Amino acid sequence: MEALLALAIGLLTATGLYLMLRQRTFPVILGLTFLSYAVNLFLFASGRLALNAIPIIGTSETYTDPLPQALVLTAIVISFGMTAVITILAIGGHLHAGHDRIDLDAEDEAPK
Repeated sequence: MEALLALAIGLLTATGLYLMLRQRTFPVILGLTFLSYAVNLFLFASGRLALNAIPIIGTSETYTDPLPQALVLTAIVISFGMTAVITILAIGGHLHAGHDRIDLDAEDEAPK
């Protein structure tokens, strides 16, 4: 189980980094999203994976740490908000420039 989770986190991280190095804005946004998914899985796994364990101390013999669950829930909300802001900025840049390339040189920006 741990090896599968580590593989999933590694795959999401590698995919996110690869997409963040692309030269268009949409893959960069997707790369940031994949990277935030990898961080969320890492935070969730840091609270120890346990089957049928509840995050309330004293109600059962086995319990899990509720802090990583709270951190992941907060990270999901923050990443959703940041994805919305970055998407609006990318749409504004596309409407202003007419393209979504992010690798412009100074001579490419001058109108001809």
